[in-house]
Amino acid sequence: MYRVELYAQVRRSVIVEGLSEREAVKRFGLARETVRKMLRYRIPPGYRRSKPVKRPKLEAFTGIIDQILNDDRERPRKQRHTAQRIFDRLRDEYGFTGGYTIVKDYVREKKLGGQEMFVPLTHPPGDAQADFGEAVVVINGVQCKAHFLVVDLPHSDEAFVKAFPGETTEAFCEGHNAAFRYFGGVPRSIVYDNTKLAVARILGDGTRQRTRVFSELQSHYLFADRFGRPGKGNDKGKVEGLVGYARRNFMVPIPRFSSWEAFNEHLEAKCRKNRERSLRRHSETIGERFDRDRQAFLPLPAVPYEACDKRTTRVTSLSLVRYRTNDYSVPTRYGHREVLLKAYVDEVVICCGSEEIARHQRSYQREELIFDPLHYLALLERKTNALDQAAPLVGWQLPEELVRLRRLLEVRLGKAGKREYVQVLRLLEDFPLTDVTAAARQAVELGTIGFDAVKHLVLCRIEQRPPRLDLTQYPHLPTAQVEQTSTTDYLALLAQGVD
Repeated sequence: MYRVELYAQVRRSVIVEGLSEREAVKRFGLARETVRKMLRYRIPPGYRRSKPVKRPKLEAFTGIIDQILNDDRERPRKQRHTAQRIFDRLRDEYGFTGGYTIVKDYVREKKLGGQEMFVPLTHPPGDAQADFGEAVVVINGVQCKAHFLVVDLPHSDEAFVKAFPGETTEAFCEGHNAAFRYFGGVPRSIVYDNTKLAVARILGDGTRQRTRVFSELQSHYLFADRFGRPGKGNDKGKVEGLVGYARRNFMVPIPRFSSWEAFNEHLEAKCRKNRERSLRRHSETIGERFDRDRQAFLPLPAVPYEACDKRTTRVTSLSLVRYRTNDYSVPTRYGHREVLLKAYVDEVVICCGSEEIARHQRSYQREELIFDPLHYLALLERKTNALDQAAPLVGWQLPEELVRLRRLLEVRLGKAGKREYVQVLRLLEDFPLTDVTAAARQAVELGTIGFDAVKHLVLCRIEQRPPRLDLTQYPHLPTAQVEQTSTTDYLALLAQGVD
């Protein structure tokens, strides 16, 4: 192929300077047809095929290749035929004698022709898209996977990002609460993929059967929902792109924070900073365009949705309630009773009737036992022999004043002292640890070693009045019992021959 500079010289010589085609052939050493071609085209036109390429060896096999490529559309993306695999099958199974290149070229041509095309969309103010993404983070020194919910407003490109330890129902709902609070209103409609957190089933006619929790969330905030086609991420392409943007720009390098709360404060600050950007084809910033979204929003309800997973269950004989493989304790008086468990992102709350009976920090590990020692003290008061082996008390760090009080109680009262010690611990059910600890220290200083004395001192501290104790009733050690000598004791000695 001749360079464009030669084209310019030949065309100028003939068209401008009046050189004949015959003289141009001699001057530039070109064929006459080449000179005529240069006069027809302003720049080199490149190779121009006049007829479709002929593949005599492949023509009988194109139907087989087309069927293979068509069947691949229904198979997993990573288990589809490559051009090399198609060539191997044609050769081994169908007796193809041609080369690999003509097969490769035909497969490439068919795949390019079958690729999906998309229509550019416009987005009115007030609509949103939502999706989850994943990233590696370090929380309190432990590397873990963060599941972050992204809520995007396609009209303005405003976005909100919040991370959670798991992609759960309660995280999904709490993410919506936080996003609506951040936006200052509720989008008119939200587009989702077919997540099981929102869609229980896709019926035969394509309609979605929503989960109970998602229906509650929608009824609370009154937004409309839309769902993309299964496997078609382009139906919510804005938020799909934003998930990657948030991961690359908000979470690189790997975030390291002391808690999830600190990490989410960082993400919210990044979202607010993002409002200052001006994107391509827009003269306004994201924040300026967000004002139009805000004007189209629905108003926020007076209170947020209760973002929790609710389940009814029964307390076991060990006074435990199971949720997602983990066991949480409740007071032993509720054993074998039916309770309502509310699992929030950070907490697990257990209720019996209208009464809240237990509250624990949520665990995202597996098969863990989460105890509150106070839940078992009433039972240990009756079964004091289990005090030293009670699993709920393992790792319970008590002040030295209470540990010393136990030793003195057991010296003074023996086995009964252990029961009184449990009674002292039960004061923690109603009074702060600081008050009980101070009362135990004062009881030891006064030598009033007993449960009733500690309780009296706790009440005096709370009521801010001086204690009134009969100190003679609380010796530090048991009093010695000295019996009077009897003459019969001596007679018994004489009978044994003792001088």
